[in-house]
Amino acid sequence: MRDGKIQTRKRILAAAQRVLAERGPSDPAVAEVMAAAGLTVGGFYAHFPSKDALMLEAFRQLLSMRREGVAAVDPKLAGVERRALMAAFYLSRRHRDTPEACCPLPSSLAEIARMPDGFRQALAEHIELMVAQMSSAPEEADTALADLALMVGGLSLARALGPGELSDRVLRAAKSAVI
Repeated sequence: MRDGKIQTRKRILAAAQRVLAERGPSDPAVAEVMAAAGLTVGGFYAHFPSKDALMLEAFRQLLSMRREGVAAVDPKLAGVERRALMAAFYLSRRHRDTPEACCPLPSSLAEIARMPDGFRQALAEHIELMVAQMSSAPEEADTALADLALMVGGLSLARALGPGELSDRVLRAAKSAVI
C-alpha cells in the first residue's frame, strides 16, 4: 500500500474511532466519518469494503488502545490495587464528560447484539484480555470480571444521566464498590 493511501486510511480510522467512542458503531454514516477525516465519500471504498468493516476495525483499535493504557499501569501492583487505580480514572467526571476520547464500551454495548459477529468476538477477546490484565492471580479472574462489569455499567449509567448530582453519586458508588 502506498504511503499516501496508508495515511488516508489512518485518517479515516481516527475519525471513525472518535465518532464510535461517542455514539457507537451503527449511528455514524460513512459521509459523516469521511467528512470528519476531511475527505469525500467517493474515496471510502478504496479503503474499506463496507461501513461495518470500518467500524469493526476502529472498534478493535479502540479496545486495543484501552488495553495498552491498562498495561501502562505499574505491573508490580497487586490486582486489587491495579483495579482500584483503574476505577479511580475510569469512574471519574472527566472520563464521563468526554465520551469522544474515552472507552467505546458505554456507547457501543447496546448495539453489539445487532452488529455482525466480529463485534461480539472483538468484545469477548477484549474482556478476556482485560480480565487477565486486571488480575495478578488466576483466582482473581472472577473478581476482576465483576469489577470490569461494574466500571463499564457505572460509567454507562453516569453518562446516560449526564452531569449532575445523581450521576456523580453513581460514579462514587461504583468506584467505592471496586475499591
